Amino acid sequence: MNWRPTEVHLREKIRWIAALLLSLAAIVALLTGTGLISLPVGTQETVNGQSASSGATRAKDTGDKPHQQSLPDYNPYPPGIIPADLESEIARVLREVDFIENRALARWRALPSPIQTGQPPTLQNTGTESMETLGELMNFDRNMSPGKNQACSSCHMPYVAFSGPIPSVNATMIAYPGTVHFRAGKRTAQRYTYSPFFPVLQYNQDQALFFGGNFWDSRSTGFRLRNPDAEQAQHPPVDTQEMGNPDTACIAYKLSQSAYKPLFELVWGKASLDIRFPRDTERICATPGGAASFGGDTAPVKLKPKDRLRANEAYNHWGESIDAYEQSVQVSAFSSKFDAFVKGKYTMTQAEMAGYNLFKGKANCNSCHVDGRGTTLKPDQVDTSTAAAANPPLFTCFGSANEGVPLNPRVAFYYQTKPDALKFTANPLGFAYRDLGMGTFLRSGFGAAPNPNQNWTPLAPTVDGQFQVSTARNVAMAPPQCPTTEAPGAIVNGKNVGYFQKEFFHNGYIKSLKQLVHFYNTRDVYPYNVTSGHCPDGTIEKVNCWPMPEVRNNIDMTSGNLGLTDEEENQIVAFLQTLTDGFTRPYANSDTFTGTCATGGNAATQGNELLIPTPPLPPCASAVCNVAPAPSPAIP
Repeated sequence: MNWRPTEVHLREKIRWIAALLLSLAAIVALLTGTGLISLPVGTQETVNGQSASSGATRAKDTGDKPHQQSLPDYNPYPPGIIPADLESEIARVLREVDFIENRALARWRALPSPIQTGQPPTLQNTGTESMETLGELMNFDRNMSPGKNQACSSCHMPYVAFSGPIPSVNATMIAYPGTVHFRAGKRTAQRYTYSPFFPVLQYNQDQALFFGGNFWDSRSTGFRLRNPDAEQAQHPPVDTQEMGNPDTACIAYKLSQSAYKPLFELVWGKASLDIRFPRDTERICATPGGAASFGGDTAPVKLKPKDRLRANEAYNHWGESIDAYEQSVQVSAFSSKFDAFVKGKYTMTQAEMAGYNLFKGKANCNSCHVDGRGTTLKPDQVDTSTAAAANPPLFTCFGSANEGVPLNPRVAFYYQTKPDALKFTANPLGFAYRDLGMGTFLRSGFGAAPNPNQNWTPLAPTVDGQFQVSTARNVAMAPPQCPTTEAPGAIVNGKNVGYFQKEFFHNGYIKSLKQLVHFYNTRDVYPYNVTSGHCPDGTIEKVNCWPMPEVRNNIDMTSGNLGLTDEEENQIVAFLQTLTDGFTRPYANSDTFTGTCATGGNAATQGNELLIPTPPLPPCASAVCNVAPAPSPAIP
């Protein structure tokens, strides 16, 4: 009689093989960590669509070099663009990311399972927390990148309101390096606290203005999911300059290998990750996007239609889960001094109150950063409005504006004119590139996402140079060890504890809140027809010299000459600091910063020691400025 293995025998054999592969993987990882061997990209094989390392917990980092797959470095930059401490700072952030991920894993494992019941079926009791925890686990999972070296949170950490966590990057290269070190994008890491409250991008015909969307250029419109924040979470995983996956299916594949796969299936359905992946999926998904080997193919993982549909659904659930986390009180907390003030539970200091009156009065800040109160611009006006009681103000109008910010020659993107080891060139235009913000997006132009609404395209000239009005909430958030963004730092118990170097506006040109307010106040008082790094002798850039705007079209003229005194500028800064969450209750994971505070200098000239001269600018490239409908007037 012929013996045939039963299903039980087959399962046991597969488990035995998987255990053997796990043991071999552990040995390889150990040898790799000691430097005795190195693995090229794509050497892992799959067993039934699962990686040999599937389900394994991430090894703890013991040194400055995090365990990751080896990817070729890319450094086309002149000296001074890449900060000297970048490698060690990336390693520091990854250790912090892993720490928070492990916290989230522990919380999930301690969470009572919800009960699915009702019509429509609902996860009763802990369904909300399960969804939010799933989003947090995704947000801090660096295994989602080809190099296993980049999580969403690598550029967005809690202790700085989910913005850029590396002071030296904020001071120098502006955008954060992605899974390929050191590809980088063209804009700052935008805070995503309160971003879930932005509506679907819309054009208001009566006001002739756009409102809503996510990202600096509003390219996350929400057109499909009807949720811009969920759509926002879908962009970085496949952005060549960020997490760099070559196919959205790679996220579904990696979710199917994750330690929290059972939570995903609990929230989104038992069969939600039952996808038959080709055997070369691991190799493909370990290769960063843009590689010449893909030949421009945006779906190199060759799935059958049914499996592609399921992978697409999983990717939608990825975005929706992260949005749930960002909506939660862990991220968008409404726990600031201002929130307590509105409830009568905090009395503002004299400086804070004066700053608030200026914010909604002489400085005209709340015409864009809406606070639910009226605006009093003239000395004889009296604010008779009352604070909005139904909902806490979000300090944004959800719109976009061109504030006339100068071109910043430190943006790393300008220098990525040569192909990297994967034969990918991010910016063949070099300094002929101009960031038109929403204008480029509406044209589906160079470096922008496709515009899904053809009716918006003719409106592109009306928004050239415009960028999203971010919420002013948490603009001043910094780690507890260095609890201010302003040089020379905060005084705690009679000691100067330093400050955390942040960056402001879409291109990071501004380095402190003092500079930010001073720019709004004096942009049109000290204008010079020069580029950054070329202010005339006898002037100080960002103090009494503002270089010309990168894009002169559609500049917001409600700011630029506000007539504020130096003291009034400082009072507005004091008020902005009342918008930082964590006053009425601790802000989740704000205690995880392990870096070093900056010291010295002063807020007015903060970062000026790192100014570099802008090179002679060539005309704006045709790929940007000659795309119909052409900017009007023409952009030089």
